[in-house]
Amino acid sequence: MSDVPTQGASVQFLGAAGTVTGSMHLVRAGDRRVLLDSGLFQGLKELRSRNRTTRVADPGALDAVVLSHAHIDHTGYLPALVRQGFLGPVYCTSATAELLRVMLPDSARLQEEEAERANRHGYSKHRPALPLYTVRDADAALRLLRECPTGEPFSVTDGIGATFRRAGHILGAASVELELSAERTRKLVFSGDLGRWGRPVLHDPELVPEADVLLLESTYGDRAHATNGEAELERIVNQAASRGGALLIPAFAVGRAQELIWWLDRLERSGRIPSLPLYIDSPMAIDVTDIYTGHLEDLDTELRPRAGTGGHLLGTKQCTLARTAAESKRLNEIEGPVIIIAASGMVTGGRILHHLSVRLPDPRTTVLLVGFQADGTRGRALREGARTVRIFGRDVAVGAAVETLDALSAHADREELLRWLGGFQRPPRRTYLVHGEPPAAASLAEAIRARFGWTVAVAQDRETVEV
Repeated sequence: MSDVPTQGASVQFLGAAGTVTGSMHLVRAGDRRVLLDSGLFQGLKELRSRNRTTRVADPGALDAVVLSHAHIDHTGYLPALVRQGFLGPVYCTSATAELLRVMLPDSARLQEEEAERANRHGYSKHRPALPLYTVRDADAALRLLRECPTGEPFSVTDGIGATFRRAGHILGAASVELELSAERTRKLVFSGDLGRWGRPVLHDPELVPEADVLLLESTYGDRAHATNGEAELERIVNQAASRGGALLIPAFAVGRAQELIWWLDRLERSGRIPSLPLYIDSPMAIDVTDIYTGHLEDLDTELRPRAGTGGHLLGTKQCTLARTAAESKRLNEIEGPVIIIAASGMVTGGRILHHLSVRLPDPRTTVLLVGFQADGTRGRALREGARTVRIFGRDVAVGAAVETLDALSAHADREELLRWLGGFQRPPRRTYLVHGEPPAAASLAEAIRARFGWTVAVAQDRETVEV
């Protein structure tokens, strides 16, 4: 960890450095301290254990938090931060604020339910098992939200201003430009999670003209997404239907679920897949889809006409919304073929676990993984061919067929990240790669040097660098 002058400007990587989760970067400008993101660690146990710590010194003295988007690995530590004494403003886009009003209480409820279940069945090493935070903590965090429009500068605190630009990753996602005034004015740009060009539902990512220091995500920095995602989804659905079982799709309730529904509807309308019963087993995904309707400014022009039809913005002919726990449990009694979309996307929690615990041993079942699966998650284990996975304290055999489909990822791949970098009119003095596992970040760093000749480094956990 390098020493940085108190009166200068710096950023310290407190999460999403060497991993894709736990996004948190502490920005200092003079005597002001601001967090970029406040995300939960997911995956490996040694990472998750850090959620139980005070990750930033003296949270009550922080001036503000600025959020790039609503995903829990970027926002889910916020209630814990509030519980530790943070009372400052939390700046985000309007859509992000609306999503968080659904997501943070849901995250807290899941943690409360998991703690209660662990205590009831005795599979936790802690006596008693306690949630990281409660719904009450989440509600307290929500009261701190301050909504800011994209494209318009706003003041974060004395000496720090910010501007949001659309990132195209999920509804409300933004890249963050910070103007830091300490001794001299410098511009720190945080890409956030970048989306993709030419995708349904949302706008393309907006370009950023300049930065002194750039923090760039590198989730898929070592690969290109397949271009045949629609055809692959068609194949997987048809094969799952022929098996006569359930097609289980773990999906993030925000972004991934909505795009999946859009693609399934498109394939069904064109007659390329049969019309199957589709269950959206996620109250959050249902609420989030409704939120999309209220943010036409963020929607792709192809989707906007459907927003005013009075029906569901996204759906198929046999689409059913399962809101209650009782409705979710009844899905386990349904014979296939059937499609069930449920959170969470990396199989770390949520209703998908209940469906997997029942259907995973059945060889008629198909599990479709449609996004990045972080190291240490059940999704990664399934992707790598695990024959058993541990769910609710017991080992569940994997008899199901497991498919992966990265082509539908909401993250930019390496070429798309380089395309976004090509929009800079003045190259950053230094670029740091965050939000990526080491092989992906190292590969992207080499690609940036080769393409642009920029000075680029992979961010190191807890490292502090000058801006």
